[in-house]
Amino acid sequence: MSNTRLKAILVAIVLTVNATMAQSVGLLRDPDIEHGLQKLANPILHAAGLNIGAVKVFIVNDMSLNAFVIDHNHIFIHAGLVLKLQNADQLQSVIAHEAAHIANGHIQRRVANMKRAKRTASFGVLVAAAAIAGGQSQTAVGIALGATGSANRVLLAHSRVEEASADQSALRYLTQAQINPAAMSDVFQIFSGQITLSEERQDPYTRSHPLNRDRMRTIDAYAAGTSRFAPSPSQAYWFNRIQAKLSGFLRAPKLTLGQAKGNAEIDLMCQAIANHRSGRTALATKNIAQLIAAHPNDPYYRELQGQILLESRQYAAAIMAYGTAAQLAPSNALILGGYGRSLLATNTKNSNAKALKILQKARSLDNRDARILRDIGTAFARTGKQGQAVLAIAERYALLGDLKNAALQAKKAEVILPSGSTAWQRAQDILDSVETP
Repeated sequence: MSNTRLKAILVAIVLTVNATMAQSVGLLRDPDIEHGLQKLANPILHAAGLNIGAVKVFIVNDMSLNAFVIDHNHIFIHAGLVLKLQNADQLQSVIAHEAAHIANGHIQRRVANMKRAKRTASFGVLVAAAAIAGGQSQTAVGIALGATGSANRVLLAHSRVEEASADQSALRYLTQAQINPAAMSDVFQIFSGQITLSEERQDPYTRSHPLNRDRMRTIDAYAAGTSRFAPSPSQAYWFNRIQAKLSGFLRAPKLTLGQAKGNAEIDLMCQAIANHRSGRTALATKNIAQLIAAHPNDPYYRELQGQILLESRQYAAAIMAYGTAAQLAPSNALILGGYGRSLLATNTKNSNAKALKILQKARSLDNRDARILRDIGTAFARTGKQGQAVLAIAERYALLGDLKNAALQAKKAEVILPSGSTAWQRAQDILDSVETP
């Protein structure tokens, strides 16, 4: 895989819904996309009575059509599904359905069923790995890493009763948020042709969310009896921006450039991404400069500029771009992570020390990004703190789901770090989590 990609790939979630053997997939972590997703999700989460500050929406690096929840704080949507949808209302209906599974307690009951059945609860959950990496080993026990396919199916496969319940709740959320509930019917039409297909040929969403004609008729009847709401320009904007950025990074640059020919905001963003991925650095730099000139206070365009410059080895300019982005969004962990990464690229005593400080702040804000842990390890090593560097490597392996190497590195860190120190205890947390049956 080339170095030019949508930022943040390969935080491991071990999950499967259609096979006996678990498989690892990764997340696409991007501050712009995640900000847009929260803009779309927040009205839904509010209507569902969920904490909008606690429930986050992430994109899974998979082009199949699927969406799922595995705990109370995260909604996962496959990139392929986001690219397939046609408008913000449709994406919000997907979010509403998954939020309903959380609000209605479906995940909690499913985990309880697993415990009663005395199944191994070593399920590769992003947040469980993050809990280990954050020194909260006890919270990770029970949903740790490396589950079997059967355990995954118990967590991900919804019953028809649960699906009907989630449908009804989601339709209420959409109406309360003044989003057209007919969008849910539109989404299900995408999957309707798969009902008669064999399980092997169905998209994961159809397998984990059983669909039948009665459900579709119920949704259609509800939508027919509800007044239509005017589309929200703001929500349409964020949907278009999310979809365009995903498309720009995941689809062929030639296709992107063929579709984005104008000087509109989204077109310029797509051109910058496609030209960068094609090695046309001068054009990409020009595109992003035009975009920033029109939107100087947008931290996410500054962050994209920083990425383009960093991957083009223009380190000083990248530091300036990321630094401005960090000033505009000082609490965004992914932007701070990019800022720290650009400082590490210059590899001076002062830049390494500054990078370490920034990366530690980024990690305190979001412990789900394995790249930040990788960079923290580099920064610690360069500043002569070998024990902390090895610990960061161990925590990164834990977050990626590689418990064998996490334990090996944690044992090394245990020897180097002062006994009883906070860092030493974090190494112990990893070892305790790995050894817990």
